[in-house]
Amino acid sequence: MSPSFQNPVLEVRGLKMHFRTPKGVVKAVDGVDFTIAAGETLGLVGESGCGKSTTARGITRLITPTAGTVILEGREVTGMSTADLRATRQRMQMVFQDPYASLDPRMTVLDIIAEPIRNFRIARGQEVRERVRNLLQTVGLDADFEKRYPHEFSGGQRQRIGVARALAVEPILLLADEPVSALDVSIQAQVVNLFEDLQEQFGLAYLFISHDLSVVRHVSDRIAVMYLGRIVEIAPAQRLYAEPLHPYTEALLSAVPIPDPVIETKRKRIMLSGDVPSPVDEIQGCPFRTRCAQAFERCEVEAPVLKEYRPGHSASCHLHED
Repeated sequence: MSPSFQNPVLEVRGLKMHFRTPKGVVKAVDGVDFTIAAGETLGLVGESGCGKSTTARGITRLITPTAGTVILEGREVTGMSTADLRATRQRMQMVFQDPYASLDPRMTVLDIIAEPIRNFRIARGQEVRERVRNLLQTVGLDADFEKRYPHEFSGGQRQRIGVARALAVEPILLLADEPVSALDVSIQAQVVNLFEDLQEQFGLAYLFISHDLSVVRHVSDRIAVMYLGRIVEIAPAQRLYAEPLHPYTEALLSAVPIPDPVIETKRKRIMLSGDVPSPVDEIQGCPFRTRCAQAFERCEVEAPVLKEYRPGHSASCHLHED
């Protein structure tokens, strides 16, 4: 994959996803900014509950954003009418985490993949079936599987069907929400390789969401690290793994196993202590300071902003401001 990209396919500016609850307003996503270029993969990582999946749902407007701007291929998505949004969704599709729950168990594979083709009027009649059979072969499945139902497949095969359904409308952007986390480890690599092959074949851009940093490193050109609804670091993948700037990123990377027993035994695992602040409460200072061993006085009173400290490498941490 190329280390540099031009022409943003997706621009996200100041995205906020707030939800009112009896205990207050939950700030699930609180001001997220990033871009994805044509043919690029941006990995979005972080602990469970940090807002990764909610970000994807806000981008696609499966959930209406509280604030912010989402621009796809030069068109603003956030303010679109229902009719315009329908047409725009043809250009961005999601692949969901659970490959079984995302497929209707009462429909055959033919009907599942053909549904978006018919809805967007991409083809009709016999051509629909031909497209479905071609898509099945594209994702590595037998075309004759069209007559089967989801329960007749393994988890990896079901996820391939989900990918075929997403590709059916010829999108330019795929938002993959933990696409391999529900699969056996032996199958994960096959599905990841499928994503890479499809990107090369169709020139797709990906937002690849995962909590598994080893998977994200394999597929991503750049990686954004998310903590408590905010991006705390974003950088080219190799640079992030080699020289992380944010203490939270360092802690996440220290937990990734290395397949070398000599290096693994010498590594020091960074164990995070302290409590995660509630997304309901107003947070004073840096949101990570309650778990950060390097926090100092400024962290308690002033929230850091995302700044570029190296070319293409940004972080929100007071430690690097001097």
